[in-house]
Amino acid sequence: MAANKIVRFGPVAMAAAATNIINPPTLTGGTGLAGTNSNTYLVLRHIRIVNKTAAAATATLYVGATGGSAAGTEFAYNATSIPANSYVDWYGQMRLDVADFLTGLASAATTLTFEAEGEIGVV
Repeated sequence: MAANKIVRFGPVAMAAAATNIINPPTLTGGTGLAGTNSNTYLVLRHIRIVNKTAAAATATLYVGATGGSAAGTEFAYNATSIPANSYVDWYGQMRLDVADFLTGLASAATTLTFEAEGEIGVV
């Protein structure tokens, strides 16, 4: 039986340049979570991106290197338009290991807020 713990990621304001949002912790820590005594992995199950402004904004999420936004690493919401004062949801199952960074960008800084739920497990 798995001993994963259910966790929440964010909320965090998305920047206009690709920025690290989530990275599983290692012995020295990670992005968005406190350090542990062992390498970990994350399983994302739900992502919500909220547009808190009165104008549409776009979002893109990537999985890859730290701060990455390279072509071919797009994960979700590839320049997806999110209506004013609305949100979009993603449901699925995506594993992130310690070498994986979930990065993202918005069409304008701090227009969008990222929040997610999932699990953390120990390798």
